[in-house]
Amino acid sequence: MSDTTVKVSHGAAGIFNQVRTAIMNGEYVFNERLPSERDLAILYSVARGTIRTALEQLERARLVRKRFGSGTFVCYDSRFEHADIAEETSPLELIEARLAIEPHIVRLVIMHANNREIRSLEEALDNVVRAHPDPNSFSSADEAFHLTLASCSRNPLLEWFYRRINDIRSHTQWNQRRHNILVPSKISFYNDQHTELVRHIIRRDMDGAVNMIVEHMHQAKKDLLGRQG
Repeated sequence: MSDTTVKVSHGAAGIFNQVRTAIMNGEYVFNERLPSERDLAILYSVARGTIRTALEQLERARLVRKRFGSGTFVCYDSRFEHADIAEETSPLELIEARLAIEPHIVRLVIMHANNREIRSLEEALDNVVRAHPDPNSFSSADEAFHLTLASCSRNPLLEWFYRRINDIRSHTQWNQRRHNILVPSKISFYNDQHTELVRHIIRRDMDGAVNMIVEHMHQAKKDLLGRQG
């Protein structure tokens, strides 16, 4: 990336989106070390704490990985991506794909997730709840929450699928819809559903958890289509 100072809006969420775009576009490549927190703070003209928060979001989104004593490295490999699929997939088609796989992801989480993985899901829930009411912060945390669900399924292929889903969710065609749908009251409602889902998972309540994720996806579909109820 350029050495000149970059102007960013939306704080950590804006930096998250810009660095994610740079990674997706190949400006930072697989296994490349990102600039230090200090250098990124200078580049984006923000405090190091803001950079640290953005890097944590990128790590939760499985785009980067911290190596103790070495720095933060890109773990996203664009060689395995098909960029045209984001252009060809409508938001409705994406919701339908999520509805097809997320209930089974939840089943696998209840069957296989250990206590450490459940704690990681609770942390992801805390992050998405704290993101209210900003739509950009919520969207990033929501992607990380659902990816954590996929990771807790202990099925690496499903996790890979969900990373591709998040790639499409970050596409520019979603930006206007995101701001139209993600008003504070709707974010609060979605987080109530997230919280109830995690409660069912902690209790190992298969039927309750599956019903909740199905209800969550159907609500997202209604909101996308502008339907009431």
